[in-house]
Amino acid sequence: MTDRRIADIQARLSDGGRLGDDDFLLLAERAGLYDLAFLADAVRRRLHPERIVTYVIDRNINYTDICISACKFCAFFKTPEDRGGYLLSFDELGHKIDETKALGGTQILLQGGLHPDLPLEYYEEMLRFIKTRGIHTHGFSPPEVWHFAQLSGLPVRQVLQRLVAAGLDSIPGGGAEILCDRVRQAAAPRKCSADQWLEVMEEAHHQGLRTTATMMFGHIEIMAERLEHLRRLRGLQDRTGGFTAFIPWPFQPDNTVLAGIEKTTATGYLRTLALSRLYLDNFANVQASWVTQGPKIAQLSLFFGANDFGSTMIEENVVAAAGISFRLTKEEICRLVEDAGFTPRQRRMDYSLV
Repeated sequence: MTDRRIADIQARLSDGGRLGDDDFLLLAERAGLYDLAFLADAVRRRLHPERIVTYVIDRNINYTDICISACKFCAFFKTPEDRGGYLLSFDELGHKIDETKALGGTQILLQGGLHPDLPLEYYEEMLRFIKTRGIHTHGFSPPEVWHFAQLSGLPVRQVLQRLVAAGLDSIPGGGAEILCDRVRQAAAPRKCSADQWLEVMEEAHHQGLRTTATMMFGHIEIMAERLEHLRRLRGLQDRTGGFTAFIPWPFQPDNTVLAGIEKTTATGYLRTLALSRLYLDNFANVQASWVTQGPKIAQLSLFFGANDFGSTMIEENVVAAAGISFRLTKEEICRLVEDAGFTPRQRRMDYSLV
């Protein structure tokens, strides 16, 4: 590293110091790809010296694609008037769960569109039904919870209490995109604001729920807004410690309103992954995105700060709607991890090992 300021940042990080906002922007602009890999890998090795890379066996179940949000970056949703929209029956839901368990799955990721007509009681009944199948329910992202609160007229706190009582175990970090209201107003004006997304997560943490955090980047945001997103996540994690992992992935433009946007390159993805690992020093785990990047770049991610390979994703619909259709089995994930020099281990949502 020839830049003195970058060398100073490296020394400070080696001593356990925190990456500042100016440091982040400097690295984003001037650090080379290998410099970022070196720094991020050092953080990963400090946090996970055992050289284990985790993965989870689960299934993404989208219980409905009917949604009033109409986000410009989404190729999956259907409007309420669209006859092609669906709502899974409980029998269909039960079949998907039973199949997941038969394949060794430990959880389901349950998410849907913002359906305009389903009451809170419907989601409580759904959760109670899922509990009869004996599987961890990682469900309802913050925009969904906020939507339930708006439809029911209840505060977020009470909505979450009722969902937990019905069987909700943890909350996924979907719907974050970029936690900057300029971006959200331009790309998804009907979805909850950045403050509201964070409010749901903070209340969930106060109620003892563990959650994940995500970032979908590479659309209409600028680097300073990616930083704002990470800053707000780091601040909430400082207060609550409730996030188990961070999962960044690049926007997939095909079949969306924003189809003209150039796709993020593999290099761009790896740089953002490394910068995220450096900035989010209070997040224990960072996940690779093989679903959008494919197996080889995901394997490289293990040297850019990632320590988790994510889910086998027995089923995935949202990214697939944008024309991306990578698929990996448990055996393929384990082989990729081993070939990179790590030990694969199956985990649960809270990162306890199976």
